Amino acid sequence: MNENSFQKPDYPELASQIKAWARELGFADARISRAELPAEAARELDAWLAAGYHGEMEYMQRHGHKRVEPRQLLPGTLTIITARMNYWPGGARDARSVLEEGTSAYISRYALGRDYHKVLRARLQQLARRIAGAVGEFGHRVFTDSAPVAEVALAAQSGLGWRGKHTLLLTRDQGSLFFLGELFTDLPLPPDEATSGHCGQCRRCLDVCPTGAIVAPYQVDARRCISYLTIELDGSIPLEWRSLIGNRVYGCDDCQLHCPWNRFAVDTAEADFAVRNGLDRSRLVELFAWSEADFHERLAGSAIYRIGYGKWLRNLAVGLGNAPTSAEVVAALEARSEDPDAVVREHVAWALGRHALAVTAGARVR
Repeated sequence: MNENSFQKPDYPELASQIKAWARELGFADARISRAELPAEAARELDAWLAAGYHGEMEYMQRHGHKRVEPRQLLPGTLTIITARMNYWPGGARDARSVLEEGTSAYISRYALGRDYHKVLRARLQQLARRIAGAVGEFGHRVFTDSAPVAEVALAAQSGLGWRGKHTLLLTRDQGSLFFLGELFTDLPLPPDEATSGHCGQCRRCLDVCPTGAIVAPYQVDARRCISYLTIELDGSIPLEWRSLIGNRVYGCDDCQLHCPWNRFAVDTAEADFAVRNGLDRSRLVELFAWSEADFHERLAGSAIYRIGYGKWLRNLAVGLGNAPTSAEVVAALEARSEDPDAVVREHVAWALGRHALAVTAGARVR
């Protein structure tokens, strides 16, 4: 069937069909956004960058307004399909229990299974193929945290949810424990209406952030954020934040764990997001003992793989420095005191110094 065989689509009907197809493909919901954001989005981005809140993420500044002006990213874009997919692995060990157990390694729940970039990108491509099957070839491009896209702003504008004070998207019926993805199109689909916010006077996310990274409602200083420190930041983690990181070795979920709306969160039905390699209940010393070959073999296909072995050891060294002092912990750190990676050595030395101080202060190494 060639392009001329297709009749002009009934775009309202097509929009409804797209949402139904998205749900069939495993998305919890999908909506339609206009391809432009209000002028205030650019002003807010400029102010955030001027404050230095992006830290070492220089690409944020380099991309400029492309992030908030979708047509700069893909000329010809008329509407954007925004979609969300739940990721919380229902069978995982209780998150707060892991955080409270200093010898355990806490990994953000979104990273316990397969790399979400691959999963969402594949599903959005399937959605694009279904649309093409109905209307013929059309201009489009798929994104999922993979380009300068103001994902939360577009999702909120489409009515998929509202931007919470922690800057993540929130929904009344399923909280915030989901991934976002976008399908930019040149189709004149009817956009959905934005929904109002429902955070009210609540400020739990601000108050529970271990490093105070949510410096004001709707404003995060990435330089203080544990997700930034353990994932995005290259080199050494600043000394002032290391003790506050606790046992969080990849990302942080605290603002979401304490958000009242997440009492309505729904476990994922996506098998790819199920826990792999026992990462929901791993001990710091066990993960720190992994060789580089172990890292590559066990974390292939995981979002964690992207940070590389050196950052992985750096983060674990910080976790071990914050762990209760024991002979096992000290021995694990000493085994890497001469690691070939200078950054790892530095963090190991810091961690050993913490335990030496604990012993000096009267703690007993068992």
